[in-house]
Amino acid sequence: MKIVLAPDSFKGSLSSSEVTQVMERAIKDVDHSYTVVSKPMADGGEGTIEAMLTSRKGKIVNVQCTGPLGEPIKSSYIVFDSNEAVIELAEIAGLTLVPTSKRNPDYTTTYGLGEVILDAIDRGAKSIMIGLGGSATNDGGLGMLIALGMKARDKDGQPLSGYGLDLHHVHGICFEDLDKRLKDVDINVACDVTNPLCGARGASVVFGPQKGATDQQVKQYDQSLHQYAKIIEDNLGQSYQNIPGAGAAGGLGFALLMIGGQLESGAQQIGEAIHLEKEVQEADLVITGEGQSDEQTLYGKAPCYVASIANKHRVPVVLLSGSLSGEQKSLNDLFTSCFSIVNRPLTLGESMNEVETLLYEQTIQIIKLVGAFSKR
Repeated sequence: MKIVLAPDSFKGSLSSSEVTQVMERAIKDVDHSYTVVSKPMADGGEGTIEAMLTSRKGKIVNVQCTGPLGEPIKSSYIVFDSNEAVIELAEIAGLTLVPTSKRNPDYTTTYGLGEVILDAIDRGAKSIMIGLGGSATNDGGLGMLIALGMKARDKDGQPLSGYGLDLHHVHGICFEDLDKRLKDVDINVACDVTNPLCGARGASVVFGPQKGATDQQVKQYDQSLHQYAKIIEDNLGQSYQNIPGAGAAGGLGFALLMIGGQLESGAQQIGEAIHLEKEVQEADLVITGEGQSDEQTLYGKAPCYVASIANKHRVPVVLLSGSLSGEQKSLNDLFTSCFSIVNRPLTLGESMNEVETLLYEQTIQIIKLVGAFSKR
């Protein structure tokens, strides 16, 4: 039996590579003869770089840049021989880099992403893939654009520095000093959401609260993003804010579109890069998963993409996640079967502390059941 393992990370607990390692150990403990192919997945968020390195040989570049709170941090990205670079926003301005007590979009910035893009261009990159998931920001990409050379000023003509709070005071912008080399670089944006910049499904309303925004801040940011976008669009003579994905990463999708970025499914980009479909079409079983699965899983998340490939080739696909919540009928329509690793009453903290054991034990149960039917 050939089993393909293609999970996303269990955020806050295990990386996607660690998840596959635990699953593979469980499978081999049930039957050593099974062939296991590990294809750790990501959808543009946490684990994007790690997933890319599982199938392609790249060089890790260490860099110092501005972190989400404005402090200098050490980060990294990868480059390939073909003048390609892969940058993971979660490593530069990710929510996990901000302590819970300090999560407030007023004081976070995407400035560091601009610095890392420039570093990649300085090293000769002609194609840059940027994974957008897991951001701590809601600045509409203002910080990144300023780092790339754009000037933003308030109503008194004073320069703005690029934090979320500055977004409310943007009165004028100038692109004259935007780095000219950006025109010669292909920017591919790995994005797992299709939200517009503003409105009921926009960046602030949908994602602002998880970044620490209060109800009042959500309203204010939604209004300020719209005004900021209008200033930019009037300047360029082109509209971007309603393009699906413009609201990704607190509006960073909008800013990347504005400098020529192409927004695509992160899971699809990574799946194609690691040649997932080739392995799935030859498999007897596929197992995917993530930290928590619900209706949002169906909208561009890695397990959804994995399931679509498995269904295309009529290969059974199991969803094994940290937890299952919400209406599960839609999940059952996509996956052959769905399981949570939690096998007894546990708090969230207890589950995260025992995640390896729980994942191992539930994988064993699934493989034993599948094995019993395959031998009939």
